[in-house]
Amino acid sequence: MTVNDQNKRRNLETQVSNVEEIVQSSWVYKCFERGQLDVLVGHDEQVDKETLERLVKVGLWCIQDEPARRPSIKCVLLMLEGITDLATPPSPTSTC
Repeated sequence: MTVNDQNKRRNLETQVSNVEEIVQSSWVYKCFERGQLDVLVGHDEQVDKETLERLVKVGLWCIQDEPARRPSIKCVLLMLEGITDLATPPSPTSTC
């Protein structure tokens, strides 16, 4: 029995053109910076671009390496609901 069997996890099999796509936070941030969020969804999926951008921004804020940079759950909810302004997040791995 392997560790994957014990934890009921599946191996992630990916076909990527660039190794950096495996580190998803860095890849998502680069797509965000370049304005290429459409790369993050399947070709046959239709999504609202503004909603996708808001969700990506909130996600990037929530995975900051420095815990002090991460928003509280209350702020996350306000951001998701569009009640509060959503600033551009720094790179998840950037340091100050």
